[in-house]
Amino acid sequence: MLHATTNEQPDPEREPRPAPHPAPEPDSAQLSTFAMQFASSPRGARLARRLAVKRMDQWGCPPASDISCSVALLVGELTANAVRHGRVPGRDFALRLALDPETGAVRIEVSDADPEPPPARPVHPGPDDESGRGLLLVDILATRWGTSPRHPVGKTVWAEIEREPWTWGTW
Repeated sequence: MLHATTNEQPDPEREPRPAPHPAPEPDSAQLSTFAMQFASSPRGARLARRLAVKRMDQWGCPPASDISCSVALLVGELTANAVRHGRVPGRDFALRLALDPETGAVRIEVSDADPEPPPARPVHPGPDDESGRGLLLVDILATRWGTSPRHPVGKTVWAEIEREPWTWGTW
């Protein structure tokens, strides 16, 4: 058996580099929350819906899954309402999505600068009315929904959606 020995002193200019460390694991809270501000315009509402679907896909819910489609509809309706009814010139609206990894429930929050809340109960438009069905969709699709004041100004309209019991373990 050969043993290598050396009397060389380590060269201070050639000190070994520390071993690279793997990238830290992302915080689970970062993976289960998405928040962003958007221009209070139809284009901003459309972008918010598209990014919500993309985030649902990143969370393991394919775009064609029932929960992702429901989230897309809810985000679309809530952001369209923020643009149409809650728009204050010069102010954006904000979207926040939160996924509970244990239950699969998704909370959608859309905040705007107008403090006036939507009706507590959806109104039932006539058959010939061209609008007014958005909150009916929210009421049907969401497990629960409501509003809360936003400080210092505005309101947040939120909706929660849960997976149906028969979809546990699959998206």
